[in-house]
Amino acid sequence: MSKQTYLTGITTTGTPHLGNYVGAIRPAIAASKSADNESFYFLADYHALIKSQDPAKVRQSRTEIAAAWLALGLDTNKATFYRQSDIPEIPELTWMLTCMTAKGLMNRAHAYKGVVQENIDAGSSDPDKGITMGLFSYPILMAADILMFKSTRVPVGKDQVQHLEMTRDIAQRFNHHFGDHLVIPEVVVDEDGALLAGLDGRKMSKSYNNTIPLFGTSKQLRKSIMKIKTNSQEPGEPKATENNTVFELFCAFGSNDEIAQLREDYAAGIGWGDAKQRLYEVIEAILAEPREKYNDLMANPADIEQVLQDGAKKARAVSAPYMAQLRKAVGLST
Repeated sequence: MSKQTYLTGITTTGTPHLGNYVGAIRPAIAASKSADNESFYFLADYHALIKSQDPAKVRQSRTEIAAAWLALGLDTNKATFYRQSDIPEIPELTWMLTCMTAKGLMNRAHAYKGVVQENIDAGSSDPDKGITMGLFSYPILMAADILMFKSTRVPVGKDQVQHLEMTRDIAQRFNHHFGDHLVIPEVVVDEDGALLAGLDGRKMSKSYNNTIPLFGTSKQLRKSIMKIKTNSQEPGEPKATENNTVFELFCAFGSNDEIAQLREDYAAGIGWGDAKQRLYEVIEAILAEPREKYNDLMANPADIEQVLQDGAKKARAVSAPYMAQLRKAVGLST
């Protein structure tokens, strides 16, 4: 069986949180350890410019997220780890794909439609108020990220499936006009995996300001966990595990035996403070050692930079010759 090529990126806005770890970093690092896979993991800093116009925050986030991946065990000898902005072929491919993408396809993008609906609900006379071309067309940049490295498998959450379907549509249109140059990726969705809940019970997201930072101090971690929203049930009252943020978070970090025990304790009426303490302990046991590595890396940013420069060289060894092939295909070179 031929190797599968996996690709995953994290947008460099804000500090990495538990949701990033469970939803992207942990499964990606696990996949990179398989000899059957070729893995490309990147810092999506071009995507960050859509949401952030603060240069210092973008720079800081790039460093923090890179340090998080490395501290959590990414082996850069087995995976290609790079910054999106270090690969000039990506924006070049983005423009080629833009020229092949129907505006109607972008009109149907969930993120764009969501902002339009917010404007309409707010009574704005301009449904496109505040919408940049970056927001409108970012699915094309995402398509270039994926297609540039001939990705065959792209793990995404259920909320991102549409973007992968768009990538497939755009690639097929390109190939129809210029020949079979682009690899059509397959969507990989974890049907059993729920989105990690945040402090308020909604999806853990920087947009909702409900995240638990991945590498705060032990004290900060415990303080965040104690803020998780729960109901008013008293100790001794049996508690439901369904739609309960504390229990759902515990399931993402605990062993099967630990989860089974907590389920029993919920039925027996464990107090919320005790349940949160149990959650803190199981997460702390996993993150304590990586936290030390993370802090060491953050204290030595030149080491992180060297890893990313090495990753860019590996990535460009793939992207540069491939772009030469694509330039020839569309008529930009002979």
